[in-house]
Amino acid sequence: MNLAQPDLLADAGAHSATLVLALEHPGPDGVRVAAGVRAVAEEVAALDPSAWLGCTVAFGAHLFGAADIGPAPDGLRAFEPVAGATRSAPATGGDLLFHVHADRRDLVFELLLRIRARFQATARVLEEVHGFTYLDSRDLTGFIDGTENPGPEDRAGAALVSGGDHAGGSFVLVQRYVHDLAGWSALAVGDQERAIGRTKPDSQELADDVRPADSHISRVVIEEDGEELEIWRKSFPYGTTGELGLLFIAYARSLAIFDAMLARIFGTDETDETDGSGVHDRLMDFSRPVSGAYFFAPSQARLAALA
Repeated sequence: MNLAQPDLLADAGAHSATLVLALEHPGPDGVRVAAGVRAVAEEVAALDPSAWLGCTVAFGAHLFGAADIGPAPDGLRAFEPVAGATRSAPATGGDLLFHVHADRRDLVFELLLRIRARFQATARVLEEVHGFTYLDSRDLTGFIDGTENPGPEDRAGAALVSGGDHAGGSFVLVQRYVHDLAGWSALAVGDQERAIGRTKPDSQELADDVRPADSHISRVVIEEDGEELEIWRKSFPYGTTGELGLLFIAYARSLAIFDAMLARIFGTDETDETDGSGVHDRLMDFSRPVSGAYFFAPSQARLAALA
């Protein structure tokens, strides 16, 4: 059985970070060093096992050809810009992704320092984001984040490739969003709830006849053949009182699920009888994506072989 990397399906701790690198010379050496980060993570985790330090390693689509590490998973490709009529999302790319979390911020920082040291002369940083759990797992908009997340028993089905050479692996979407918190806070709570599609205090979904077609829930909850398309979200708030937002990171069994959600968020989906085309997620009026990339996190056994 091909098992996922140990920390991919685990709950995130109180502190999280993502590090996206671009290799100066993409090839087998960079892949080998990245795969070896699992051993480095275990060394740092041993400093305090009660902190539950975790690290997931993922590769960009380009590496599967440039580094000669075997055929890419079906459907894997580089993230492409999403351009709707009024809202858009950029593509910023990357060869390597390291997703770290723990209940101690210093251990997250220590692991990232050691990762950076391993790539000091061979890669440049495209994005490094440090975040935290806010109140009772809320986004900085004040709404509980991840209500639609699958429970522990359902995460593997939502996040992992189930068969073939890449079984146990997972497709990853990473985007950083900057919030216009001043504009959002100017809305009445009722207007905020209609924009999200849930109540603010307890995250109860609004009734169909009350929830607008452009609400966040209406756009991202997608059914196919009567089944909801699920993803495993591990997003986290980040920032200072000057610039802040959400680092969206999620894992899925297929890249097509992310494509479908992004099309509905930015209004590039095809016309349907329910809400037509060109409808974008109302939340995008107050949250602007500034980065975006796709990756693939191989199974535990495949990552070990690459190391």
